[in-house]
Amino acid sequence: MTVTVYLELHDPSLSDEIAALPWQVWFRTWIAMVEPNQGKAYEVTLRLTTDAEIQVLNHQYRDRDTPTDVLAFATRDDALPLPLEEPEYLGDIIISGDTARKQAKEGGYSLSIEVTWLACHGLLHLLGWDHPDETQLARMLAQQAECLRAVGLTPPYSADNP
Repeated sequence: MTVTVYLELHDPSLSDEIAALPWQVWFRTWIAMVEPNQGKAYEVTLRLTTDAEIQVLNHQYRDRDTPTDVLAFATRDDALPLPLEEPEYLGDIIISGDTARKQAKEGGYSLSIEVTWLACHGLLHLLGWDHPDETQLARMLAQQAECLRAVGLTPPYSADNP
């Protein structure tokens, strides 16, 4: 399986540490955990931005005129299967560095852990996961925690303590 992550940095205050994280490896690991198809190629965009930009997108696409931590815009259409040799573009994950920074500070853990947690959350959305109720949210948080542990990270939250 190959995974290409297109990293877009639109928050000048985010450190080089966030940009240097092994996104390709992590996304490949996470996709393999929830959708094992070793012969497939995937692409995804990870955009790290500001509260101002994510608020515009949140208002435009979710009718919520407030910043949020992460948005995911999936492009998957199972009705239009791609040839196996074509990479599947899963969609865009947009993370607010401003909100991630606040949440990391409030939680007492690093910005890189929070951004990684949010990136994993967004990826699960791109792969069809959702959390319309508490049961599905607990399932998704448990999967996120498992994904972070699989790449050697300690999750900031658990299903018992969201």
